[in-house]
Amino acid sequence: MGKTIVSEQLATKIRAQHVDLAETVKRERLTNGYDRKRQTWIADTSRLANRLQQKIKQEKTDVIIDGHYASAVVPAAQVTRVFVLRRHPQQLKKQMERRGFKGAKLWENLAAEVLDVCLYDAIMNVGIEKVCEIDATSKTVENTVNEILSILDGKKMCAVGTVDWLGTLEKENILDQYLRHF
Repeated sequence: MGKTIVSEQLATKIRAQHVDLAETVKRERLTNGYDRKRQTWIADTSRLANRLQQKIKQEKTDVIIDGHYASAVVPAAQVTRVFVLRRHPQQLKKQMERRGFKGAKLWENLAAEVLDVCLYDAIMNVGIEKVCEIDATSKTVENTVNEILSILDGKKMCAVGTVDWLGTLEKENILDQYLRHF
């Protein structure tokens, strides 16, 4: 289970438009080049932000924007909520390896999860009051979507600081496995 499938199902349930940033960048060639080390395209965030503004203005429904840097390309005033999905690094590693991640790209992503990089970026970009952290470890897509819906409906509190992978991995005596690559 990943953020895209959760975003797609959430968009379907609330009848919103789904925008996958990675797919948009590739399809519309909104890039600044290719990072050979990480084997990924480098998004031109300025052009992407402009394109998103066009899409948002066109839509007559809510828009779910899916991508780890979504909060950096949408103005904070236009953001209702940012949901940062978290997963225990051991499960995340298995999932990423199944999807073909390896080397620097794999370990950089795992370190980012351990060090709360996406959570921190979201808080800095839109403010803590709009950010909700969800531990999706061992949850189904449906359970994760339902948790998001509960927050949107006001039945559950939106919160940050609920996940501490640094502390968890340290207690499990495996923290160095995730950070030694840097």
